[in-house]
Parts: sequence; C-alpha cells; structure tokens
Amino acid sequence: MSDMNRSSAEKKAAELRDLLNRANRAYYIDNEPFISDRQFDEALKELQELENRYGLETDGSPTQRVGGEPTGSFPNVVHPIPMLSLDNTYNEEELNDFDRRIRDILGHSDFSYAVELKFDGASIRLRYEDGELTLGATRGDGETGDDITANIKTIRNIPLAIESKEILEIRGEAYMEKDAFIRLNENREQQDLPAFANPRNSTAGSLKMQDPREVSRRPIKFFAFDLIPENFDSELTHEEKLNRLKEQGLPVCDEFEVCENIDRVVEIINKWDKIRHTLPYETDGVVIKVNESRFHEELGYTSKFPRWAIAYKFQAEQAATILDSITLQVGRLGKITPVAELKPVLLAGTTVKRASLHNEDEITRKDIRVGDAVIVEKAGEIIPQVISVVDPDRSDRSEPFKMPSNCPACNQTLIKFQDEIDWRCVNTECPPQVRERISHFASRDAMDIDGLGEAIVDQLIQENLISTYADLYTLSAEELLPLERMGEKSVQNLLESIEQSKNQPLHRFIYALGIRFVGKTVARDLAEHFQSIDQLASADAETMVQIDSIGPKIAESVQAFFESKKNRVLIEKMAETGLSPEKEETEQLSQKLSGKKIVLTGTLPDYSRNDAKALIEAHGGAVTSSVSKNTDYILAGDSPGSKLDKAQKLGIPILSQEEFDTLIGIK
Repeated sequence: MSDMNRSSAEKKAAELRDLLNRANRAYYIDNEPFISDRQFDEALKELQELENRYGLETDGSPTQRVGGEPTGSFPNVVHPIPMLSLDNTYNEEELNDFDRRIRDILGHSDFSYAVELKFDGASIRLRYEDGELTLGATRGDGETGDDITANIKTIRNIPLAIESKEILEIRGEAYMEKDAFIRLNENREQQDLPAFANPRNSTAGSLKMQDPREVSRRPIKFFAFDLIPENFDSELTHEEKLNRLKEQGLPVCDEFEVCENIDRVVEIINKWDKIRHTLPYETDGVVIKVNESRFHEELGYTSKFPRWAIAYKFQAEQAATILDSITLQVGRLGKITPVAELKPVLLAGTTVKRASLHNEDEITRKDIRVGDAVIVEKAGEIIPQVISVVDPDRSDRSEPFKMPSNCPACNQTLIKFQDEIDWRCVNTECPPQVRERISHFASRDAMDIDGLGEAIVDQLIQENLISTYADLYTLSAEELLPLERMGEKSVQNLLESIEQSKNQPLHRFIYALGIRFVGKTVARDLAEHFQSIDQLASADAETMVQIDSIGPKIAESVQAFFESKKNRVLIEKMAETGLSPEKEETEQLSQKLSGKKIVLTGTLPDYSRNDAKALIEAHGGAVTSSVSKNTDYILAGDSPGSKLDKAQKLGIPILSQEEFDTLIGIK
C-alpha cells in the first residue's frame, strides 16, 4: 500500500466497497454469504486504511457503520407525508367490520389485501438520494421526527448505497431478534444496568443514544415495509412496492401474503398466530392493507389513521403454574433481584421454570407468596414475569414475602439508597460479584491488564489465588507457573502487565473500582476535582454534588462505596504494593481560558468532543455538562440542540469553532 498512488488507491477503494456491499447483501438479505467473517474484517480494515491515508472517505462507504463522535442532540425532521399509526383490532368480528367499511366506500369488491407481520420495534424513515443513504429519522409524533442518520448507518442490513439514482423514501421497522435481545440484557445485568422490558424498548432506546459508536454495538436489524406513495407510481400495488425494495437490496420480511378476501386474511392470521413463537424476531400482530394503492386516496384517512389499513393484535400468551419458592439473585454491582422458582410450564413455545419478580415492592404490590397459583406471561413475548395470583383470598396462604436483611451470598447487611426500590450488597468480596468486578478492573478502559481474560480470572479464583482485584498485585510467578496453560513467557507477560497497571492515572483507577453509576466520564471528573484517591475517599456527598456532572445518586453511591470498611481495606492493600494513582496532568499551553466554564454542544468541524475538551483544559478552562448562569461560553458546532437555546435565553456568548480557535490563539 505504501507504493500506491492516489489513482490506484481510488480504484482499490472502489473495489473494496463493492466487495463489502455485496458481502453485506449476501449475508443479511440473501442469506448466502460468500466470504468468511475474517475475510470481511480484513477487507474492511484495508478500506479504512486507504480512506484515512488518501482522504477517500465517502458517506456511503461501509466504513461509516462504526459510527462517529456523539452528536449532542438530534435535529428535527418534518416528514413529507405524516407517518400515521394504525387503528387496532383484536378479533374476527372487528376485521369483518373493517372489510365492510372498505367495500361500502369503494362500492365494489374489486381489490385484495396485503397481509404482513407487525413487528415490535421502532418505526423509522429512510431517504436515498443519488444512490446514497442521506437520511434516517424516527417516526416521532408522526409529523416530525428526529434526524438519527448517524445511528441508522450503524444498522448493518441497511444498505448505505443502492443502485437506483432517483430519490427513494422508505419506511420500515428497526428491531432486535430474540436471542440478541436476551444476550443484550444479560450483558446489561452484568454491568448492573436495568434490563430492557422488551425488544421494542431496547431498540427505540438504542436508536436515541447520542453516541453512534455505542449504537453500532447494539444488535439492531431492519425490515422495510413501504415506499412513500408521493414519490412513486400510484398504480403500484403494495406487493410491487415490496418487490422494488428487494431489488434495491433492502431487507423485506418473507412472511407476506396477498389475500383475495377477508376470510383468507383470517386464515393467514390464524396460521401466523401458531408459528409466531418459532420466528427469530418478535411480532405482536398482523398488518392488513388494501393492496391496490390506487384506492388509498379514495378511501382516505380519519384524523388519526388511514382507512385502508388496520393492525390485528395477537393476544399475549399466559399460563397458570405454582410458585415453589422465591430465591435471590446477586448482580455484579450487588443489586438483589428476587426470582420466582416455578413449577415448569409451557409458555409461548418454551418451558418456563423461573421468572423475575423485579423487586420487593413489586412482590408486595401483587401480594405474591410461596405456594400460590400464579399467572405467568412473557413480557414482550420474551421475558417471563408473574402477572397476578390466581386466588389471593384463600385462607391457607403462606406468610407475605419479606426481603432478608443480609446478602444471601456473603451475609453483608443489605442497603437501599434513597429514592431507589432495589436492595443492594456493597461488599466487593461478595462471591457472585468477584469475577465480574475483577474482569472489569482489568479491562482495557480501566487498568488495562493485558492477558487477564475471563478464563484466567476464573482459574485464579478457582485456585484460591485471588478473591478481590487487590489480590492481583500480590501474585507471584511461583503461584502462577503450576497453572494449566501458564508457561514462563505468559506468566512473565501477565506479571509485567499487572506491574505496569500501577502507572495508570487516577481516573482509570476510579473507573476500575466498579462503583455504581461511575462510568468513564464521571471517573474523569472526580479525578479532576479530587486529584487523589484519598481525597475522594474522604469526601462527602455534599462536596461531590458541587461538580457539574455529579448528581445526588452518584454522590451517594460513591460515598457508600468508600464508607465500606472492606473497600477501604482493599484500597490500602493496593497502596501497600505501590499502586497510588494520581491525577493525569494536562500539558498547559496557556491560561487564556483560566477560570472559564465552557459547555460543548453539537458537532465541531475539526475536533472530536474529547479533542475540544483537552484543548479547553490545556488553556486553563473547564468543560461543564449543563448550561447555567455561571457558564462563560458555549462552543457550538452543527446540530447544537437545546443547550444553545438555553444559552441564548441566558445571554451567554456563543463561540463557533473559528472564534474558539481565535480566542486560544490557534488562528
């Protein structure tokens, strides 16, 4: 690649883009992959290097799927034709009423129905211009949505480029497959984050995240289900529209039927109702549309819904079973979740043995007791939950459930933070928390201990060599060498990596401790303010909330962590081995922004958010997260959002990037 001229680079980049686009279509649309994942990744890496080296980046390139910097806000987009919701029906009689209204308005029965599955996700709108994806927007209120194009581009089965050069407006549904949704929730539970209730919530929440890089890690997929009529031949049937979508490489659900009458529609609904649990994705019903688009204008609209379409909603499946016992599950950061242990029951195609009871308040509200006959339902058809008790008035019920005062795993006294409903164990040596805490401590964004993967952590715990992350710093070669798959070189590398981790700056150490609510940004702000772990450990919540990014919940959590004697002992133990991190010093270029508080909003032409923050601090300023009367400047880029509006109301000076550069002396 070093000998390649620009012309050759452009040609090679075009070849790679074509290969990757064809591979994406073969994998996601046609289910006929022709290259391996490794070959795909290698080609993508080569394209990324070419684009970076020769300045060949394009909006339609497969490299754009990784996502860019956080946007800060989403600008509004007015839909050229409103994205109306559909009227719902729940039984055959209402379907027949719908059919009768259609025939009465048209005065004939010379039409058919297009029947397709209704997905439980988030509706979005796509726009292609000159073959490239130029817009992705949420439905919003139907009239106006949010421009989430950067996030939409991370969805791998949405083509970034298509063959057609005409303007295409497309509607569809973003969704998550069942298995992917379950894995996502498992991962969130490991991070002590609340589980999503259903795939729809997780999809909608993911699409509204500010950082496209995080969205790219979410397992979102897409089904196209319509072309907006304004841009197309009104004589096209709905079936013909779907075929055109397929021709352009857009994913279209195979579960689609054209029915000559409403009786056939009912037959299809009954068929899909029986098989829906075997599908990889979640569906909550069926959409029925008049297939012939030429009749849509004549049929018209009510104030809320089109008269030519309706949604039939499936009934959620429920089953009755016996609650044998209530057990307690301990999360990575100590959240205690009560779990219903059930007599096995078949529900929505799977055998259910356990169901989350969420928290003590939920159990009390529903008055759920051991031995009760209970109704179980799958929330979003995926997560089992206890809906109600069958006979709450019977005389022989057991005593009401009461949360124990001590952790079931380590016997530490449980605590409940103010304004929260969950009980927690804050003992970092609690066995269920140990492995995940150590793995988090050693992770790349924390102490970055190379070679300490989950398998090694498990092995060290099983051999009783470590029980906390502090124990990592007392490991010796003599202890490690007898272990399976640990040769002299790997032992030496691991011990060197552990030793090097002692040089990590304070903000990484704070993040590594695994304090609830303390992510990388909060950890950096705490380090900036307190400058040593001892200062932070002795600070109270009232002091911490003076920092812009620290709210009462974060402050309370940090204070509770350091008030634990066991946690303080761990930190002292690490300090004895030479681990005493300090605030990372920023090279001071000037004091031109000394004492100035600056809020960043929008996307800057030449700086990432982190670059801009580093520049502000290097010139003596401080970056704050919220606009207030104490803010000195707003540094605003493209799509600045509500922070700019608030600043203008308060009369705070607004800086463009060019004005900012002049202020600090770059220009």
